[in-house]
Amino acid sequence: MVIFIDESGTHKQTDHASIALVYVEISNLEEFEKEVEKIEHDLGIKYFHWSDEKWAKREKFLERLIKLDFTVKVAILDNPVKLSESLEKALMHLVIEGNIRKIMIDGRKPKWYSLKLKKVLRDKGISVKKVITVRKDESSPGIRVSDCLAGLFRYHYDNPESKASEWHKRLTKAKKIEFELTSH
Repeated sequence: MVIFIDESGTHKQTDHASIALVYVEISNLEEFEKEVEKIEHDLGIKYFHWSDEKWAKREKFLERLIKLDFTVKVAILDNPVKLSESLEKALMHLVIEGNIRKIMIDGRKPKWYSLKLKKVLRDKGISVKKVITVRKDESSPGIRVSDCLAGLFRYHYDNPESKASEWHKRLTKAKKIEFELTSH
């Protein structure tokens, strides 16, 4: 299993922050990445990024994404959030599997982020050599999917009457949401 981690809204002083972990079965990783790239190509998107897309493209992306083989675990935190402490608490609840091949995180994170993640993994008896930072979102379809889902979940909690809430319901019905942790 490969885990991709991204968060959304942690820079804000109000509303919510979310940390999304997208789990992709190792046997399907290559196929999953190819399918994500095909979706982007078909939609005329070079690299999907939640904040760069309008709702029409987001929904077209999600419409195809929901059919792929993945599950997501999400932590929803109230802002302002002290990411260092909150990340550790959230990961203690979210990362529970032992058969993790690697964890890929957005490489634009400070050094402490990776160190905190490795500490949580060590405390759970999971090898710390499995954490890989991805320097550019473009290089990893999995990171782009986690960006999409983190943005979607944050938007859903900040705007409960929005299109994002309908997608939350659809993801729940499709059994894509494995676990949700909220701090409120």
